[in-house]
Amino acid sequence: MAGTDQGAPRSAASIVALVLGIIAILMSWMPIINNFAFIFGALGFIFGVVGLVGVLRGKKIGKALAIVALVINVLSIAIVLGTQSMYSAALDDAVNGPSATGTSQAEGAGEDEGGTSEEGAGYTDLAVGTTVELENGLAVTVDSVEPGLTNYDGTAVIGVHVTYVNNGDETADYNPYDWKGENAEGAQEYSTYYSEAAENFNAGTLAAGGTVSGTIYFEGDAVKVLYYGSMISDEPTASWMLA
Repeated sequence: MAGTDQGAPRSAASIVALVLGIIAILMSWMPIINNFAFIFGALGFIFGVVGLVGVLRGKKIGKALAIVALVINVLSIAIVLGTQSMYSAALDDAVNGPSATGTSQAEGAGEDEGGTSEEGAGYTDLAVGTTVELENGLAVTVDSVEPGLTNYDGTAVIGVHVTYVNNGDETADYNPYDWKGENAEGAQEYSTYYSEAAENFNAGTLAAGGTVSGTIYFEGDAVKVLYYGSMISDEPTASWMLA
């Protein structure tokens, strides 16, 4: 048997598996490209199994090579699955914004008055004064409403005062275009310019532990305000009733 092993050729399948594994693990960290890394890793695993079987049957040599190739290919597949999950979560946060995880009761508002929102309730139709806590540590509150305003061109305007508190460990973005006002007919519109605005809510970045507040103005008689958490989000994170 020893003579047979010495004369046996080195396993070509194991060599191919090792090459594929190295390529796969190098590509496994790259978004989108790591889809190909998964394919290379799967092919490398198959070649590695074929190579190991050949070695164990004594037809080829290179047992250590086959085992190393198998390990590298399995590791590349695991990295691809892990990174894709991470990139998917990051993309979801970028598109939809952080989701709400809980709310704190507004001062002077009881549970029966809508001062709190039970987890899982969707954070819709909250009472003015309710704070919504987001996953990234950002606390968003609709503080007060100023209805019956008239713009320079005679159109009706309603002002909604909001406050952000960053209770997280990282900076958080804020933007008036993360909000929409909804009228009684269900039409949703972004904020509008108000000529007499004294405290406009502008866009910016809030440091950890920071607070920012201001008023967002909507044209017409909005009955509800919706917070999206991101300008490109399709679904609102929370909504407050204004009337």
